Amino acid sequence: MIRYIAKRILMMIPVLLGVILVVFIMNHISDGDPARMLAGESASEEAVEAIREELGLNDPLPVQFFNYVKGIVTEFDLGTSYQTKRPVIDELMDRFPTTATLAFLCMIISAVVGIGLGIISAVKQNTLIDHLSTGLALFGVSMPAFWAGLMLILLFSIYLGWLPVQGLDDGWVSWVLPTITSSMAGMATITRMTRSSMLEVICQDYIVTARAKGLNERVIIIKHALKNALIPIITVLGIQLGIMLGGAVLTETVFSIPGLGKYMVDSIKNRDYPVVQGGVLLLALVFSLVNLLVDIIYAYVDPRIKSQYSRSRRHSS
Repeated sequence: MIRYIAKRILMMIPVLLGVILVVFIMNHISDGDPARMLAGESASEEAVEAIREELGLNDPLPVQFFNYVKGIVTEFDLGTSYQTKRPVIDELMDRFPTTATLAFLCMIISAVVGIGLGIISAVKQNTLIDHLSTGLALFGVSMPAFWAGLMLILLFSIYLGWLPVQGLDDGWVSWVLPTITSSMAGMATITRMTRSSMLEVICQDYIVTARAKGLNERVIIIKHALKNALIPIITVLGIQLGIMLGGAVLTETVFSIPGLGKYMVDSIKNRDYPVVQGGVLLLALVFSLVNLLVDIIYAYVDPRIKSQYSRSRRHSS
């Protein structure tokens, strides 16, 4: 298992390099000049040119990319923000806990509600409850986060006045609307996957045998059926967590939450390239680590996968 984890970590390196390269190129081919924005519209060309030289923007693109990667590898330096003059890593770490908290809360709600609805839909297949759960799942998938957030704001903030619209200054109630908005699509996806996976499992012979032995239906569903249906569900949970981290960009912008997502959007507007590159790299790294964690969890949920790891280690030795 340790060898497998080390191999997966090494495989992350070219993926992260590819992410950096793509974002680096997109930043430099986009419209706008960060030196001009920093100097101001009324600044002379000499002043703008001096800023370009100071930031290294006059160097050839391959040289800029090499220096950026070298700084990450040798010093874990993601550069300095053009706007605040602070190290990018400090700026990101100041805001990442807020984004991680939002994604974690969304993941809990999506998992609890989605798995619960999926189990009920599978057990009550083709009943009214099943149809209602399926309809809710389809609604969650088809409803973009922006419009879902707008509808919730109109209802609970503007019309009813129950919940705050922006920021996190009002305590836990400030998290309600953004959390529900971000969790809707994930909740729907998990519901559909849980239902499909459970339907495949509850038709298996060992479930029929367990019922024939007179075991409690709840024990059969939770202990036997759900445990064997977890592999595809875990896969979806891992993917959804990564999506929620990325989706925080939109949610935090809509609700003015001072997290990593909103900060990256503001940095794109200000042509703050180091912040954009560092933010995307951080999200890509977290997403890769989540996928690795999902693979490790597989081994503990399904002993057959763990035995494959053991066999591959014996063969390699």
